[in-house]
Amino acid sequence: MPQAMPLNWLPLFFMFILIFIILTMKIYFSSNMMPMNMNMYNKKKINWKW
Repeated sequence: MPQAMPLNWLPLFFMFILIFIILTMKIYFSSNMMPMNMNMYNKKKINWKW
């Protein structure tokens, strides 16, 4: 029966890792955004409200 636990646990674990990476990437690029790229991504940041 130990095979039943990873089948239910691994998808949730990978989804958690993907969400964590996406949030860290958004925080990293929003904090270290270049002034030239601010004009390009300014509208998207206001719409997404990140």
